Amino acid sequence: MSATEGARRRERQMQSPRSNRVNLAYNDAELTIVQEAAKRDGMAVSAWVARNALAVAKSQLVPVSADAREVLAELIRSRGELVRIGESAGSTGPCDGEPGTRLIEEAVRRVDRATLQLMRERASRW
Repeated sequence: MSATEGARRRERQMQSPRSNRVNLAYNDAELTIVQEAAKRDGMAVSAWVARNALAVAKSQLVPVSADAREVLAELIRSRGELVRIGESAGSTGPCDGEPGTRLIEEAVRRVDRATLQLMRERASRW
């Protein structure tokens, strides 16, 4: 399937026709990335670029690198596991305040702080 074959077009705005055009240039590698993204979303390349550029400009879409997304996802997973470990240790293991429990609680607090900091940094771009 080509980039335009079967791809949906960007919605038209009847009250304000789009008469201004922007020309873009990509090298082969960049164009391949954009084409794959448009294909993934089932859109024509020009429609995908226009929609996403406008969303970023309006701060409706925050570009996040795959690395940052993975880091945040790992922090969220780690936090959940630490909470489960802490709950399990609290109910079957040492009493609150003992060294093992304190270490788990501190680890949960550190992961919480890191997760919240990343989320705040992302939210400020929304």
